[in-house]
Amino acid sequence: MLLEALSSAILGLALAWGAHHRLSHRLPRRALVLATGVAGALFGAFVMNTALDAGNLLTMLVGAAIVSIASLSLLLRPAGRLHHSATA
Repeated sequence: MLLEALSSAILGLALAWGAHHRLSHRLPRRALVLATGVAGALFGAFVMNTALDAGNLLTMLVGAAIVSIASLSLLLRPAGRLHHSATA
């Protein structure tokens, strides 16, 4: 269990670092991005372990990556300026 949690946390940290490195202009501060990536990965591993009750490390890492990426995507800001019409 400890190996799975540590692997998930490292995966979440790597995904968050990569996202912040590539999209730093669209993301908030690095500390928030890294914490969100790790928390999402740990939550994803927990959900996969609870739902499938499997000891397969690869399955847990896939679940951790999916939830971590989904959590990080919620932090993204729009790329360009938003144009609001005067009639809206």
